[in-house]
Amino acid sequence: MNNDALPPIPAVQTIGLTRMYGNIAALYGLNLTVNKGDLFGFIGSNGAGKTTTLRILATFLAPSAGTAQILGHDVVRDADSVRHVIGYMPDFFGVYKDMEVTEYLDFFGACYKIPTAQREKTVNDVLELVGLTEKKGALIGALSRGMQQRLGLARVLIHDPSLLLLDEPASGLDPRARIEMMAILQELQRMGKTIIISSHILSELQTLCNRVAIIEKGKLIYIGPVQGVRDQMAQGRVVWVRVSSEPERAIELLKTRSEVSEVATLDGEIKVTLANHETDHSIVADVLVRGGAKLTGLREDEIGLEEVFMRVTKGDTQ
Repeated sequence: MNNDALPPIPAVQTIGLTRMYGNIAALYGLNLTVNKGDLFGFIGSNGAGKTTTLRILATFLAPSAGTAQILGHDVVRDADSVRHVIGYMPDFFGVYKDMEVTEYLDFFGACYKIPTAQREKTVNDVLELVGLTEKKGALIGALSRGMQQRLGLARVLIHDPSLLLLDEPASGLDPRARIEMMAILQELQRMGKTIIISSHILSELQTLCNRVAIIEKGKLIYIGPVQGVRDQMAQGRVVWVRVSSEPERAIELLKTRSEVSEVATLDGEIKVTLANHETDHSIVADVLVRGGAKLTGLREDEIGLEEVFMRVTKGDTQ
């Protein structure tokens, strides 16, 4: 059997997941599926419910209603089993600044009951994975913010979890440190880890993640492939055209087509707005060439994840 035809296996599944604080729903009826091997982007404004969701999945917060399963384990009834298969990195985590890097990781290795004889190799392995081998003897307080974030990631990897729950792991990092962090996450995905990452750095999630969810005011408003959300929101997608002569003729040709909703000129280019996102922009080239126009350039505006996010959310919080 072709493995490509096999259906994806859920690593995380929530049904009707709800969390109330008094009369306020921080999370309401969340139905979320994250498949094994996903590098999954969880997107939402501050206060939208991302951290609440991750804390429930990490067994630190009980849901008010609904269920959540991680690799077949219920987060309420089988919390201990869940904790053995996840690594949770909160948006803010404390470090012992007077400890050395290896001491810190050895301590957490002991907490996970990794045998003493095995811990040194495990610590060295995770340090190599996150690029901190050269800092193994350094005091944590002397590390940069980016290195402390990588150390936090090493800590959640110490027991080799299958699922990583990372709440804003690149928060506060400079551009180079963010890029390095994202490269580490891609390597972890290649190793077979399933990763859920919440982030506001949407341009990076756009290229990093294979699937995303958008949440607002505790409710899920989109889940699926990154390209899917762009296509869903790309009504009125725009194609820019250049012709070598007679732009007026090209404009008239384009205006005759029902697939085109608007045509205008700007800085020597013809701006063509298509009627809907399902229309292939090759129709523009076909119309012009068949009509005798000499086409010298064609490009489509790429709608970015940040623009999608701004379109589908209102910025409302609880």
